[in-house]
Amino acid sequence: MKTLNLSKLLLLFLSSFLISCDKEYLEKINDKSLLVPSAIADFQALLDDNNNVMNLSPWIGELSSDNFYAADAGYLAWNTELERSAYTWSTNPNSTGNVSDWNNAYRQIFNTNIVLDGLPGLKGRATETEIKNLRGSALFYRGYALYNLSQIFAAPYDAAIADSEPGIPVRLSADVNLRPGRGTLTETYQQILIDIKEAAELLPEQVAYKSRPSQAAAIALLARITLSMRNYEDALKYADQCLAIHNTLIDYNTLKLSAARAFPVLLPNGNAEVIYYSIMPPLSFFSSSLTYVDSLLYKSYSSNDLRKNAFFLSRGTNKFSFRGSYTGRTELFSGLATDELYLIRAECLARKGNTQAALSDLNTLLSKRWKSGTYIPFTATSSDEALNLVFTERRKELLIRGLRWSDLRRLNTESRFAVTLQRKINSQTYSLPAQDKRYVLLIPDEEVTATGIAQNAR
Repeated sequence: MKTLNLSKLLLLFLSSFLISCDKEYLEKINDKSLLVPSAIADFQALLDDNNNVMNLSPWIGELSSDNFYAADAGYLAWNTELERSAYTWSTNPNSTGNVSDWNNAYRQIFNTNIVLDGLPGLKGRATETEIKNLRGSALFYRGYALYNLSQIFAAPYDAAIADSEPGIPVRLSADVNLRPGRGTLTETYQQILIDIKEAAELLPEQVAYKSRPSQAAAIALLARITLSMRNYEDALKYADQCLAIHNTLIDYNTLKLSAARAFPVLLPNGNAEVIYYSIMPPLSFFSSSLTYVDSLLYKSYSSNDLRKNAFFLSRGTNKFSFRGSYTGRTELFSGLATDELYLIRAECLARKGNTQAALSDLNTLLSKRWKSGTYIPFTATSSDEALNLVFTERRKELLIRGLRWSDLRRLNTESRFAVTLQRKINSQTYSLPAQDKRYVLLIPDEEVTATGIAQNAR
């Protein structure tokens, strides 16, 4: 990415401070024209602020799920009460302080709305292709941010009750004086799908940087969204469409597993399996030497499964940390990649009763993960058996990508897949039963006070 000039840096600085819950700041910035760029390069620069704003995704769900555990000393050393509360599923983890998952998403939405509101002024000063690509990118980022918010601060999607469940505030304008209410969960998901579907029509098939969205990224995101809605017909359709555009899988036999990081550096265009780059913010929890991967999860990998080496680093007897981010660096990858699409399609096929097609996708993926000559393709005598195999491998393949929380939320609605999470800290046991209200985190108190929206129930 090229260096930003002073005016662009000022714009990014201002937008980074525009958080939806700061009433006093919103009242000061009442002239939107102060923040609107005037050239297409400025609009693009706003959307290219990737590691600071635009390509960040939530971390609270990863901390609250069951991939990691912390030693007692590690837990006490974490930087914020928010981290400790999220880890123990406190009844009040999000009510105070800087809730970055909320703030980051609404910064992203604000930036995209600046772009979308300003695009009409570019007519005659930019090509139709440039305007089309910029609009598609902005819609993708906005839809992605709304979706990420829905996975943390709204109930799991259930078509039977979505019309009566509260959604999240959907901001469709950069006008900071507008205060949308929460609406319904149906309305939230409708807007998410509207944004991403239009983005898929506008975006190019190929992009110069994987931190920018492409047509394949939009379709992959539609597959993820509809899977979380338990709309398995559409999830199958979108996974199929995306794999028709991008179906590359890394053969783990080609990786240098002895290196500190087994995977190639992703940006600008490394890691052929990745469709779109996104990361979780760096936090003391993820970087602590006293945070470990669940030991039973580690033991579930076969000795011939190369993921066991590529993903994990030994920290002593039965203690392992995660080193397998698809960024090829310390930042934790949370974007979109081909392996997720194979697993989505396999799950949907198994749910349709198409056992052999589901196994074909699963075996295509796993044959690239095991030592050459050692993989024996999975077989199943029923679609239910195939579905269980898919879920087992989904957990092992998509480890530490910010997906587990969403998976728990949707699968806990099916009694055969429901689980109760447990932690033990200083001899005290904490539990999170399936479908507990704590699967929906509280909206920050400052936002509730400033806007008057309803708080989530606890």
